[in-house]
Amino acid sequence: MKKKKEMKQNIYDDEDFFENYGKMPRSVDGLNSAGEWHVLKNMLPDFKGKSVLDLGCGYGWHCIYAKEQGAENVIGIDLSKKMIDKAKENSKQLAIDYYQMPVEDIDFKEEQFDIVFSSLTFHYIENLNAVFRKIYQYLKKGGSFVFSMEHPVFTSRAEQDWFTDENGTRLHWPVDDYQEEGIRQTNFLGHNVIKYHRTVANIINTVIESGFSIQQISEPKPSEEIIEKYAEMKDELRRPIFIMISALK
Repeated sequence: MKKKKEMKQNIYDDEDFFENYGKMPRSVDGLNSAGEWHVLKNMLPDFKGKSVLDLGCGYGWHCIYAKEQGAENVIGIDLSKKMIDKAKENSKQLAIDYYQMPVEDIDFKEEQFDIVFSSLTFHYIENLNAVFRKIYQYLKKGGSFVFSMEHPVFTSRAEQDWFTDENGTRLHWPVDDYQEEGIRQTNFLGHNVIKYHRTVANIINTVIESGFSIQQISEPKPSEEIIEKYAEMKDELRRPIFIMISALK
């Protein structure tokens, strides 16, 4: 008898969580309201004629972008049925294939893709080494691997929040237990969520040890246009919230 697989965390299929997620700027307005997008899009390779895999595709915004930039084949993977349904709705006029499954369970042909991309998914995954090794196998030689994830400065403490004074004024962003990697029981959109904290060195070395050659690392800050549109994003200038890496096979 096969050992039953452990169920992966699927908070995005919680009705209340998904409803609250749908109110976030990046959910409502797409990539142009994502604070990191103006940097991330410049880290992406040319999509024209390429075969693309998006891990943790969410609403499908990046799959849509790849297709609009001329990608020939695009596959989006997400654990959440609600996310997959929303992605299909958002891209119903485009030839994009979506599959509901854990990122850890992907199984494709060797050298099937020119580009593998992932946005804000890897901090939910426990065994990143195994996933990165799979990605290396599935990429063609010279292929691009580009991803973003929550920055270790952001994930170090389970609280993931500012220190404030008695009036609620944000004093500073605390970093603690940085070297203690592993599970963080956090609160996101009013729900308990499991994330995995890793040091910057761990993330970078995992990419290198998987066989990739790192091309660029970014700790993006929101653009002036985004800050003007969403005033609360001004505090993102005070500490990094994301780390983004582009690499080649």
